[in-house]
Amino acid sequence: MWIELRKIHKYYGPIKANRGVNLTIEPGVIHGILGENGAGKSTLMKILAGYTDKTSGTILVNHSPVSYKTPSQASGLGIGMLYQDPLDFSLLSVLDNFMLGQSTGIANRKKTFRKIFEQTASLFNFSLQPDAFVKRLTIGERQQLEILRLLAQGVQVLILDEPTTGISSLQKETLFQALKKLASEGKSVILVSHKLEDVEALCDKITVLRQGTVAGEMESPFNTNSLLEMMFGKAPVIPMRDKAKTGEIILEMNQVFASGGRTGLKNCDITVRQGEVIGLAGLEGSGQDVFLRVAAGLKKPYKGSVRLKGMKMNGKDYHKYNNRGVTYLPSSRLEEGLISGLNITEHILLLDKQKGFFVKSVRAFREAKKNISRFRIKAEPKSLVESLSGGNQQRLLLSFLPANPILLLLENPTRGLDMESVLWVWQHLHQYCAHKACIVFSSSELDEILMNADRVLVFFNGDVIKDERTDRTDAHELGRAIAGKT
Repeated sequence: MWIELRKIHKYYGPIKANRGVNLTIEPGVIHGILGENGAGKSTLMKILAGYTDKTSGTILVNHSPVSYKTPSQASGLGIGMLYQDPLDFSLLSVLDNFMLGQSTGIANRKKTFRKIFEQTASLFNFSLQPDAFVKRLTIGERQQLEILRLLAQGVQVLILDEPTTGISSLQKETLFQALKKLASEGKSVILVSHKLEDVEALCDKITVLRQGTVAGEMESPFNTNSLLEMMFGKAPVIPMRDKAKTGEIILEMNQVFASGGRTGLKNCDITVRQGEVIGLAGLEGSGQDVFLRVAAGLKKPYKGSVRLKGMKMNGKDYHKYNNRGVTYLPSSRLEEGLISGLNITEHILLLDKQKGFFVKSVRAFREAKKNISRFRIKAEPKSLVESLSGGNQQRLLLSFLPANPILLLLENPTRGLDMESVLWVWQHLHQYCAHKACIVFSSSELDEILMNADRVLVFFNGDVIKDERTDRTDAHELGRAIAGKT
């Protein structure tokens, strides 16, 4: 199926997300859409998928102009999209989610779809159990389910928006093999990403967007420096980081057990000192998420003790931890971090702890403008948070961090950010350590941990099986530990 976008414009008030974009997608090709955060990548693909209506421009399918305004209409034309956060119902089973939006005129509908599901999953080496509940799946498994559902609907053009964010290296390998198989069958695959290593490893062709316009195109083999210049104007410079100067113990866990996730947390003995940056590595659901929530007071251990600067915190809730200087940043932006339907200024008002009868909306508006400028958020103070790109939502969450915490707990803090933004965020975060805070963060990117952390904790099946200084290990050794091989 041939897809052509001609002079696509998309405006959100004064924000120009797309400005005259021209793009051609050929059948049987894996086409990368590369660009920094806020470059207009996701907006352009949401227009193609029928999720967002364009301001102006033309879409052609097989050389004929088409007009549609909903994802179901786009799906009817053979265009489907896998969003950054898969669209599914967590309380339903895998099979029930697979059946959504599909119909047959035959009896034994569920039995028929079970057979179709199992056959299709087998073709792509997806290890999904049809009767498992979606809430038990990892992000990578939810992506697999959504791909199977879209393919069963007859999709010929599959759009994937940042699909490798938050999934394991093994799941990424399985995903890439599946996408190559789809392209070999004549389907078009569009990979939206800011990760150069992903698009270079997988794509046949790359289009780079910058500030809402096409900055350039390139076919494989790719020149990395040229792609970086298209994205940023110049290649980002990686700054040198000073060695950590550690002080008193801030957080101490002694033989802590807690439930949650796939494995819970088992017999955890960890100390975190002032000025340290500690990275948490492991397959999704291996215990690092439970560790962060216990450290934040969001989850109570059923055994062991948690101390904060020597004070025992067992039984105390998140607010008590927060009042003592602990701040937690969740990975799920719209589910836990932000409130859909509210704009940036209204979020600032909610964060205001000063007491008083009157709502200080003017001051909140000024604060919102200051944060937008400082954190380079492409939005306005009155922008609804759900209208922001994933990367800009992440920048907004980071702007909410308090000025003087003692402990920052960050779940995938640079999720969905481009290289330049990641470097900028970590420059900002390391300033907290200079002011005697400590940072504990999880990441699926081992390079991010090795570059920014002083220590790394590797979780496997709920246990911390490795606690090592980052200057005494490497990605290969950590990879073995993540797989349970110590």
